[in-house]
Amino acid sequence: MNNILLSSTYFGPVQWYQKLAHGGVCLVERHDHFIKQTYRNRCVIATTQGPQALTVPVESPQGLRIDKTEMKDVRVSDHGAWRHLHWQALQSAYGESPFFEYYADDLRPFFERKWEFLFDFNLAITRKMCELLDIEPHIELTDEYVNCYDHGTIGCGYNGCGRAQGPPLHNDTHASGCDAVCGCDDAACGSDDDLIVDYRDAIRPKHPLPDPSFVPRPYYQVYQQRHGFLPNLSILDLLFNEGNEAVLYL
Repeated sequence: MNNILLSSTYFGPVQWYQKLAHGGVCLVERHDHFIKQTYRNRCVIATTQGPQALTVPVESPQGLRIDKTEMKDVRVSDHGAWRHLHWQALQSAYGESPFFEYYADDLRPFFERKWEFLFDFNLAITRKMCELLDIEPHIELTDEYVNCYDHGTIGCGYNGCGRAQGPPLHNDTHASGCDAVCGCDDAACGSDDDLIVDYRDAIRPKHPLPDPSFVPRPYYQVYQQRHGFLPNLSILDLLFNEGNEAVLYL
């Protein structure tokens, strides 16, 4: 069972929760810079018109650009009554789904309470969704930014490392150098049990890196006759349509 590295998400996609369900230690990155138009503050649901993105408005600390702000410092904005609009959109999209009413009371508080920080908001959502899905991932938060970019594959992009595929990170995220952060064959890297697979760039709305471990499995969707099966929507879509059997699709 691989340990994994993930970005924070707002009601993340099925793919993201699949990693939680089957990973070892699940590290959630909180020191990366905020990136717009990602699952950090956006989820995608199914509607009568097709996929629709719901976006949480955010703001940065005074004097900082949002794209230079660490995820842990990004604040949730009250602009535009978004909580009411998001809940209204979910009611409209899933009101006729088999399990919306069953889970509504568990989820409504996220659209009523005000949260200061996006990361804390997302983490609370993640813990609640894991409870509803009946999965118990081992979630830990990063203490510093894990710097391991990949160029074209889920693997190590550390400068000078020849490893092109496979687990990119060593579990010691405080160390530096290729022998500490990649999955190469150097003896200093330790055993494969300590390696972490980086999915941060594989789970994103636009131009995701390949993820051979995730193959979307069709399940019942309210609008399937109109739009066909829509893969990898927000975990809410799976939960509202499959209820306590949702975990079987992860």
